[in-house]
Amino acid sequence: MYTRMSVMTAQTPFQTPQAEALRSHLRPELFRALCDPTRLRVLERLALAARPVTVTEVSGCCGVHLSGVSRHLVILRDAGVVEAQRRGREVLYALRPAELTATLRGLADAIDQCRRQCEAPV
Repeated sequence: MYTRMSVMTAQTPFQTPQAEALRSHLRPELFRALCDPTRLRVLERLALAARPVTVTEVSGCCGVHLSGVSRHLVILRDAGVVEAQRRGREVLYALRPAELTATLRGLADAIDQCRRQCEAPV
């Protein structure tokens, strides 16, 4: 029978270092930013661009008004997926591939580690 102390100190599957590592990669703002089809098209356009591009250049990819594309870019910027650099009156946007790749790879690794931990014989 568990005593109150043993229940409080027992480590549940959700309190393991592996679960903490997984939680560190679960950034809701990132997944909210990536769940919109228009933002995914904007990301595709940025990924294919060989240089930072303006809102006008991005807007050709998705059939959305400039103000809508601008709002999508701000959401992606706030999620850390895109960087913005002001040049005079224009703002140039570029994908941050290293950060996005590292976050998604870290999430995949954390999921694999949690799965292996759960499958490991006790």
